[in-house]
Amino acid sequence: MTVFPPEIEALASRIVSEFTQRNLKVATAESCTGGLIAGALTEISGSSAVVDRGFVTYSNQAKVEMLGVDEKVLDTCGAVSRETALQMAAGALRRSRTDIAIAVTGVAGPTGGSAEKPVGLVHIAARRRDSRLIHREMRYGDLGRSGIRLATVTTALEMLLELAAKD
Repeated sequence: MTVFPPEIEALASRIVSEFTQRNLKVATAESCTGGLIAGALTEISGSSAVVDRGFVTYSNQAKVEMLGVDEKVLDTCGAVSRETALQMAAGALRRSRTDIAIAVTGVAGPTGGSAEKPVGLVHIAARRRDSRLIHREMRYGDLGRSGIRLATVTTALEMLLELAAKD
């Protein structure tokens, strides 16, 4: 029995199937989801042909040390920003042997939100080695911590499929 909702399992299964057929590999760089994207993918049999590695970079220091996110970006834009998500995705590509990386950073709540960065704000970046990328700023609202995290996983998996289709 899977630990993920059926729609996430279906998306992850589709990624494993399509990426296997196209010989694509993926790395994840996760903050607010804490490894759930990698977990959803590795829940699927055969995922070892697709998943190279996952980075859980919850703290700013981890983002800097593991992914090479510029401290100045974190200081000026914040951890929850387009710029940080883009740097996380680029860092995951640099520090892996993958074709595509997905990165997420956001405010899952119930605390930590502000007027500028409310609970439910998540930045997601998917990047290919050839520099094609997709960024989405999601404002899920206050779905509860688990709801925000699972909504982020769903969007991230959809973005992986979208970016992989851009051949």
